[in-house]
This record gives sequence, C-alpha cells and structure tokens, in this order.
Amino acid sequence: MATKKKKRSSLKRIRQTTRRTSIKTIATSAARTAVKNARKAIEQGGEAVQEAVAEAASVLDRAAKRGAIHKNAARRGRSRVAKRQNKAAKA
Repeated sequence: MATKKKKRSSLKRIRQTTRRTSIKTIATSAARTAVKNARKAIEQGGEAVQEAVAEAASVLDRAAKRGAIHKNAARRGRSRVAKRQNKAAKA
C-alpha cells in the first residue's frame, strides 16, 4: 500500500475480499476438477463411474452453497454429468 491513509473499515473490507476470493476460487476449481474427473470416469467406464458422478454432484452443490458458482449453474452441471452417464450406460 502507498502512503495514503485508509479507514479501518476499508482495510477490513480488503482483508475480507481477499479471503473470500481465495475461498471461492478453491471451490470453483474443485468443482471443475470433479466434473472433469467424472467425465473421464464415464468415458473409461467401470465401477468408479457412480462414485465419480456422486462426488461431482456433491462438490458442485458445495460450491453453490459457498456462492462460488450460481445454484442454477450447479444444477445444470449435475444434470449434464448425469445425462452423460445415462447415455454411456445405454451404449
């Protein structure tokens, strides 16, 4: 920070924003990774598919709960993964 004086409230806001941004970034990244892992598991097939899809759904819901992603985006992500799983199961 420069030599400029700042109010205590603004300094607190800066701290809060930094912390919140890092938490939301972690949640968003985890959600993307879980979806990617679920898609890989679906492509490869096997026993881990059900577990990977459930994990992706759980991580997406947690990210939405924390406000990292919108709740409708989480629902859409869950839907797309489930649809992909059902399509792979039929084939």
